[in-house]
Amino acid sequence: MSDLAQRVQELNLRFLLISFTDLFGIQRAKLVPASAVAGMARDGAGFAGFAAWLDLSPADGDVMAIPAAASLTPLPWQPEVGWVAAELQLNGQPMAQCPRRLLRRQLERAAERGLELRSGVEAEFFLLDPTGEQIADGADTQEKPCYDQLALMRRYPLIAPLLEAMEQLGWGPYQADHEDANGQFEVNWTYAEALTTADRHAFFKVMVKSLAEQQGLRASFMPKPFAALTGNGCHTHLSLWGAAGSANAGQNLFHDPAGELGLSVLAYQFLAGLLAHAPALSCLTNPTVNSYRRLAAPPTSSGATWSPGGISYSGNNRTHMVRIPDNQRLELRLPDGAAHPYLLLCQRHGPAPGAGGRLLRRLRAAAATPVERAPLRGDPLGTAHRAGRLGTRAQSRLAANSASSLRSPRSRVTCPARGWPLNRSTNQVRPLLSAST
Repeated sequence: MSDLAQRVQELNLRFLLISFTDLFGIQRAKLVPASAVAGMARDGAGFAGFAAWLDLSPADGDVMAIPAAASLTPLPWQPEVGWVAAELQLNGQPMAQCPRRLLRRQLERAAERGLELRSGVEAEFFLLDPTGEQIADGADTQEKPCYDQLALMRRYPLIAPLLEAMEQLGWGPYQADHEDANGQFEVNWTYAEALTTADRHAFFKVMVKSLAEQQGLRASFMPKPFAALTGNGCHTHLSLWGAAGSANAGQNLFHDPAGELGLSVLAYQFLAGLLAHAPALSCLTNPTVNSYRRLAAPPTSSGATWSPGGISYSGNNRTHMVRIPDNQRLELRLPDGAAHPYLLLCQRHGPAPGAGGRLLRRLRAAAATPVERAPLRGDPLGTAHRAGRLGTRAQSRLAANSASSLRSPRSRVTCPARGWPLNRSTNQVRPLLSAST
């Protein structure tokens, strides 16, 4: 009996959803009876690849989804059914474009360098009426609705079971709140190794939508469903740890009490890579046309968009692309709700080649020069018009991705002559990057 079949038996599951996430982030699955799990664990579940978004033709053979037993998750709202993430094979060979495999291979490469990426995500979502055209709660009308207790508790019948389900699954949920837009919510759970977080992120979307449907609601992770309201972000928290078997196993390699803001040289090298390749990375973090309606958007009804428009970083300041909330991690605020759970984390795990050293010297500059706070109204970038701006068209980002060293060994990044120091008292920084590729 396979490990997966044994676990299915131990959990008294009657059925198993063998699931994969295609290139558009859509989850595809087959429902398999428990009696057939052993064979599926060995051979995989077959799919016609062209029927999903996998860049295949109708002439290609069956895609086989091989379940990853470690990801097995019982559905808390339907406990006789389990869900398991799968990786894809075509003609007996691993598919290069399988998103989960891409992430796993990146993590294996990082492990070879003694690094383990740990991540956490803040997956914001709207609760809409069944048509998806308006907010379900007609009483949720505050101009600044963030943390609205009454609006949160009106959704207690959904939020409480969601938190209980995550506790049951061992995710370590620790808070839920009403977010900055009317009808918008967020549930936070504990960070983990990146592949675990990606599996949980994929499952979270299914869980939220399923529980919402049970109550006659529609959950949406769309980046910008309403022009006047704050969009759905997917802020991603990142840190590198010593991999198992390495000299620093189990240690947070981003933390250094002697470093600027308590971060290590490695953390700033990682940050430099994010900044240098931001236009290219946005193809992964902001993959849809709707994504560009969230970035650098006009102020919303609450007064702020909480989304970046320029390439910059700061201390504990939520107006920048990268925030340093404490001395343990970086928060990348670029991703939105359309970001692919697996491809989102397929960035380089360490200093970007050709950019890390050059940018690091500027990121660690000692002189602090305050800059004017970006206004809440008007140009969302304020004085950051001198910074590298994130492209507002899909074509510009695809061009940046094609030219980036994320795809090729060489990188061409031009930087302004001035340094970009952090002002400790205001957590403001100068604009950071003017990228040309």
